[in-house]
Amino acid sequence: QPLDHVLSPFSASDVPRGAETFRVSGSSGLEVFVVYDSARVTAPTDKTHWPLDANVDVTVSVDTASKDLNDLKVKVSYFGQHQGSAVGHSVLYLTGVDISLDVDTHRTGKVKRGRGDKKTWHWGPEGYGAILLVNCDRNGLRFRGQDLANSQLTSLKDLQDMSPMVLTCDGPDELFSSHKLVLNVPFSDSKRVGVFCARGGNSASDYRQVLGPQHLSYEVERRPGERKISFYVEGLTFPDADFLGLVSLSISLMDTGTLPEVPLFTDTVAFRMAPWIMTPNTQPPLELYVCRILVRPRDGQVTLTGKATPGPCQSIRPVERAIVDLERKPKAGKGVDKQAKETGVDGATFYLHYHLNRVIDSQGSNGKFLDDMNYLVWRANCKLIICPWTENRNDRWIQDEIEFGYIEAPHKSFPVVFDSPRNRGLKDFPYDRILGPDFGYVTREIPFAGASSLDSFGNLDVSPPVTVGGKEYPLGRILIGSSFPKSYGQQMSKVVRDFLQAQQVQAPVELYSDWLFVGHVDEFLSFVPTSDQKGFRLLLASPSACLKLFQEKKEEGYGEAAQFDGLKDQVKRSINEMLVDRSLRNDSLYVQVLKRELGLTEQDIVDIPQLFRMERRKAVAFFPDLVNMVVLGKHLGIPKPFGPVINGRCCLEEKVRSLLEPLGLHCTFIDDFTPYHMLHGEVHCGTNVRRQPFSFKWWHMVP
Repeated sequence: QPLDHVLSPFSASDVPRGAETFRVSGSSGLEVFVVYDSARVTAPTDKTHWPLDANVDVTVSVDTASKDLNDLKVKVSYFGQHQGSAVGHSVLYLTGVDISLDVDTHRTGKVKRGRGDKKTWHWGPEGYGAILLVNCDRNGLRFRGQDLANSQLTSLKDLQDMSPMVLTCDGPDELFSSHKLVLNVPFSDSKRVGVFCARGGNSASDYRQVLGPQHLSYEVERRPGERKISFYVEGLTFPDADFLGLVSLSISLMDTGTLPEVPLFTDTVAFRMAPWIMTPNTQPPLELYVCRILVRPRDGQVTLTGKATPGPCQSIRPVERAIVDLERKPKAGKGVDKQAKETGVDGATFYLHYHLNRVIDSQGSNGKFLDDMNYLVWRANCKLIICPWTENRNDRWIQDEIEFGYIEAPHKSFPVVFDSPRNRGLKDFPYDRILGPDFGYVTREIPFAGASSLDSFGNLDVSPPVTVGGKEYPLGRILIGSSFPKSYGQQMSKVVRDFLQAQQVQAPVELYSDWLFVGHVDEFLSFVPTSDQKGFRLLLASPSACLKLFQEKKEEGYGEAAQFDGLKDQVKRSINEMLVDRSLRNDSLYVQVLKRELGLTEQDIVDIPQLFRMERRKAVAFFPDLVNMVVLGKHLGIPKPFGPVINGRCCLEEKVRSLLEPLGLHCTFIDDFTPYHMLHGEVHCGTNVRRQPFSFKWWHMVP
C-alpha cells in the first residue's frame, strides 16, 4: 500500500533549544502533509512555519516503491522567535515498500488494484467483496475424488475454478533480507479455503497448496526483483449451519530483526463462498435425465450377483418409508438367508435387493416411456441422457435422488448436482457418472438415522422469481414438504434443511405434504413458464376442480363415461360413481401458505383437476397425477390420466389443454401408468432436468 508515515514534529533529542516553529520538506517521490487540530492550533498564514505543538503532526505518503534502501528523506527545519535562519535540522531517511493483497473485490472477473475496503463483504448491486467457488468438481481424470480433496493440483484447468489473488511486493531486495512476507488464514477459516501458488515453473506439478487445513501460514518465497506473485484460492465447503460463508486472508510485512517479530503492515481481503442455487421450471432446459429399467426375463426370475432368486410377487409401491423400514429392521427368511450365503453378501443387504428387485422390475420395461421422452426432448431442443440399469440398479426415481443446481462467481460458473441422502439404487450414480470436469457434486448425510421419504428430492422444488410484500426474491424461493405445523409428523432432515437455508439466496418455505402417502411437493404443485408479464403460473392439483368437471359432464348426460377406460386389468369407475365416492375428496391445506409466501394471487394459480384416494390413512393419486409433469420450456410432458372418454376424447386431457394451451404451452400426454403410476410415481418422479442458470447475479441481491 502507499506508505503513510506519521511524524511527531519534535522530541527532546531533536528539537534545538529556543525553537518555536518548524518547516518540513520531502525529497522527490514523497508527499508531505501537516495535520493539526484546528480547534487548538492556528494555522500560519504562509502555511510553512508551523508551531511546535503536540496537536500538530506531519504525514508523509510514499506513492512509489524505493529502488534502494533509505533513498527517501524528510527534512525538518526549526526556527526561533524571529524565523530568520534555522536554528537546527532533523532528517528522517525512509524506504518505500509497496505491499498489497488484491482480489476481484469489484466482481468484474479480473483482479484490479484496490485502495478501498477489501476486508468486508457487502451484498447488492453497489456491493463489493470477492467470491469463491467451492472446488467441488473433478478435473483430474486420474483422481477419483473431488478436486477440493486434493492438496496437489491435478490439472491446470483446475485453476479456472479458483479465484485469482495477486500479492504486490515491490521494494529494494535488500530490505527483504531483514523482513519477510507472511500469508495467513485464521484457524476458523483454514478448513474452508485453500490457496495454491506455483514456484519454480508453470506445470501442474509446480503448484502446491500453501494455505489450507494443514497450513495456517506461509512465508512467501519472494525472488530478487519480483514485484508481483500470483495465488489461486479455492473454496472447500459450502455455507451451512456452522458456516456463514465468509473467509479472509491476510498478508503481513514482518520485521525479522526484532523478537518477537513485529508486523509492520497487514493487508486483509475477504471472500464469500458462492451459494448452491436451484433452477426453477421456468429456466430453459439443457438435459433431461431418465433411467432405463431392466426387463424381467420370461421365466420371471431376477439375477443378483449371478444367482437366481424367486419369481415375482404382488406388485406394491417400494416407497421410501417401506425401504427405510427394511434397512432398519431386516427380517430375512430362512430361504433368503440361504441364498444370501450363496451370493456372498450379508442377509440384510440381500434381503433389501431381493425385495426391491421383486417389486420394481415386476412392472417390466419402460421402453415406450423412453421413446416418449426422446420425442419430447427433440421438440424442446434439449439433450436426453439415459441412465442404464447397470448404474441405477432398477431405481427409476431419479428425481428423488438428485437435484441440479449451479454455483457462480464473476469469472466462472458450473453446474453442481446435489445428491440426496436417500441412498437407494441410484446412490452412486451422481458421484460416479455426473461428477466430472466443470460439473460439481455436493451431498449431506443424515447422522445416526436413516432417510425418510421427505428427504427425497421429489420433495424439493423452487419457485420462479417472486416479490412478496415488497421483498424481492430474484432467484425464487425453495419449497420443501413437511408435516403439519406443530405436529409430530415427518420432516425433511435437519442437515438438508440447514444446508438449503444457509445458501441465503432462495429463502426456503415449508409446505404441508405429509398428508400424502409419499409426501412430496411434486405431487401437488408445478410451475410452468408463460410469456406474459408474470412470467409463470403455479399449477395445483385440485380435487374440487376435478369434481366440478365431472359434475358438469354428468349434467351434460355423460355420467356413465368411465375412468380408466381402455386400460387392461383396471377397474372402471364411472363419473357417477366417482362423484358419490367421498374417499376421493381430499383438498389440501397448502394453498394459502403458497399465496402468502410467494406473493401470488388467484390469477397466478391454475387448478388442475386431480383426485386422490386413501391408502394407509394417506392420500395417493387416484389416476396419474397431472401436475407431476416434466417441463421443458413450452413443452410439457404430462402423465396420461386415462379419464372418461367423451366424444372420442379424454375429458381430463381436454380440460388441461383448455387451461394451459392459451398460455402458449404445448401438452404431450405420456403413458406412465404401468412403469410409474402403479408404483405411486409419475413422469416428474422418473425424470430430472438440468437447466440454464439465471442471468441474474446472486451477489446483486440483498437476502
